[in-house]
Amino acid sequence: MSDDAGGPLSEVGLVQMLTTTGERVPHPDLDLYAAELDADALRAMYRDLVLARRFDREATALQRQGELALFAPAEGQEGAQIGSAHALRPQDHVFPSYREHGVGLVRGVDATQILRLFRGVDHGGWDPTAHGFHLYTLVVGSHTLHATGYAMGLARDGLVGTGRPERDAAVVVYFGDGATAQGDVHEAMVFASVNTAPLVFFCQNNQWAISVPTTRQAVVPIADRAPGLGIPSVRVDGNDVVACYAVTRWALERARSGLGPVFVEALTYRMGAHTTSDDPTRYRDAAEEQRWRERDPIDRLHAHLTASGQLPQVFLDEIETAADALGEKLRTEVRALGRASTSGMFDHVYATEHAQVSADACGRGTR
Repeated sequence: MSDDAGGPLSEVGLVQMLTTTGERVPHPDLDLYAAELDADALRAMYRDLVLARRFDREATALQRQGELALFAPAEGQEGAQIGSAHALRPQDHVFPSYREHGVGLVRGVDATQILRLFRGVDHGGWDPTAHGFHLYTLVVGSHTLHATGYAMGLARDGLVGTGRPERDAAVVVYFGDGATAQGDVHEAMVFASVNTAPLVFFCQNNQWAISVPTTRQAVVPIADRAPGLGIPSVRVDGNDVVACYAVTRWALERARSGLGPVFVEALTYRMGAHTTSDDPTRYRDAAEEQRWRERDPIDRLHAHLTASGQLPQVFLDEIETAADALGEKLRTEVRALGRASTSGMFDHVYATEHAQVSADACGRGTR
């Protein structure tokens, strides 16, 4: 439920550039970034929104069929993820938590590789350096410290503030509202601030830390915590893909130029369960869910593109075909992954061969 009295879910001052019905809203400070999104760019975003949701639903179905041990759905949060991901440059680096599937897909991570973790095959089947997208982190909030260290390294390597767009880089770290209650997040913000790290803290406030509402975690907007540490912050409508793009572009540009970190709070909503082991009907009601379904990020961009005549049926047919192909790919490839060997958990732990691990592996086999 919205809280316009200054509470943690207040929508006062929230950056919005597309209304819930798809109408464009001007913004004096961010229109120059939104102007970068021509019809082709908006259609690319729409395609990624649809594919991210198809990925989410296919993965949930696979878990229900026993093909995945667990899955963390992100339905409803696609606007925040796709919008911010499109603002990244190739040299930027992302530190996700465990729900940033849309960001991973935009960064070129193979969809099946993302699900290797949830099947229990390995800790993540992609090369972080190849995609600028780190492996998922299951320990809530811990990766914000890793992201801060990486960002500090970029600055020390002379990759920040040179004025060369092809060289200057920044880091984005994604986390939820629940993670902001962790000490690691606050420590990361302190380190980032005092070291002027090129880092964007991107909080997806989906209003529920499992079954604990944001109103039980904070009494003011979460973004209000950052200025106390010397970090500028901005709150954005997380279901508005255009606004999320513009805000993240601004934040990244500031970080890359050497002005330090920014805190972005994207107010959104987790439509599904926290994970597939959770039952959200036990702690929230259908009226709340329906209110947020009416703010669906995909429907909003669809309405905007349709009203401007930029969403031809042939394009929609192509997306439907691509989504069906993605679904078939996931169903086929995930089932073919099989089981991992027990000794495989040590494969990437040591830089050189470890005698005891090798001996134990030989003695146990791969059971």
